[in-house]
Amino acid sequence: MKKAYSTQFGSQIIGDSLDVLRSYPDDSIDLVFTSPPFALLRKKEYGNEDQSEYIQWLSQFGSLVFDKLKPTGSFVLDLGGAYQSGLPVRSLYNFRIPIEFCDKIGFYLAEEFYWYNPSKLPSPIEWVNKRKIRVKDAVNNVWWFSKTPFPKADVTKVLTPYSNRMKKLLENPEDYYTPKERPSGHNIGANFTDNGGAIPPNLLQIPNSESNSNYLANCKKTGLSGHPARFPSKLPEFFIKYLTDKGDLVVDIFSGSNTTGSVAEALKRKWNSIELDASYAANSSLRFLPKTLSEKDMLNVYFSILAGKEIQIMDFLMNGREVPLLTKDYVLSEKSNLEQIGKLNKVEKNRFQILEKAVSVFL
Repeated sequence: MKKAYSTQFGSQIIGDSLDVLRSYPDDSIDLVFTSPPFALLRKKEYGNEDQSEYIQWLSQFGSLVFDKLKPTGSFVLDLGGAYQSGLPVRSLYNFRIPIEFCDKIGFYLAEEFYWYNPSKLPSPIEWVNKRKIRVKDAVNNVWWFSKTPFPKADVTKVLTPYSNRMKKLLENPEDYYTPKERPSGHNIGANFTDNGGAIPPNLLQIPNSESNSNYLANCKKTGLSGHPARFPSKLPEFFIKYLTDKGDLVVDIFSGSNTTGSVAEALKRKWNSIELDASYAANSSLRFLPKTLSEKDMLNVYFSILAGKEIQIMDFLMNGREVPLLTKDYVLSEKSNLEQIGKLNKVEKNRFQILEKAVSVFL
């Protein structure tokens, strides 16, 4: 367990989330927002558990999160669905999670949300594209758990813009609305109040179609691959605004490319993000580096983290960017190790090319 880099408000930590969570005092975290590796049938490069063992595996983290949350704290969990092996029927694992968390751990299900991603590609191919017997799976469950029935929450922080029709009603209700009784028996009068926006539904329509972000631009400049399972910044932004105040502590226990940390930083929340894979943790530093930074400086940050050095982002940007001897030695050693392998696979070839580039600009 070690810090990869730190910013004004938070830190990216490399380590096992179970170990890191144990290090927090009880009742100290305001919000845990995360998207764990889903229980998919096919293994992904970022790691995911088998469906049959998934609930038990995830419950380990849930139990620790429960202890570490403040009484007013929340645990928001983004979970995608999956199909059963070889069959066009859905697994129920993502519905068993909230039952397990509430019945066994003690969480309350404050509310269920649904993230609709209109840009999601059709899947699974067998049932949707080939046989055409199922529709595109474009919705994730987002479970909002709380430690008590009354967690901190303020819907006025996440109001949505009024529709044009509502704006007209607010300006001149007599011309656009006639008071009457609805079929439900409710009487809706003509006294409309401008509350600054409409209350959002629990269906969050957020496309995951990032293509020109600072993070991806920096990945392209360095030749590093972006994390393969990123969620859009608008997703954590909604819950961080809704469930926390400035200065509160936000934690992501499966941080990947650290979208959660970058949003928390922008919203002036304290944050800690935890990632087991050191290369993903190092790669996520690109979210906090300006596009104008040179390729050499970006690779310096990335490989210095992998070499074991903690990077203070602001200090790095303000006070010089000399490549440490530790980093130069690490790059030469890693390049030498790959040269001794002989025939390299696709991932190893890509890494070797980046190491060659680093050697050329560092030495």
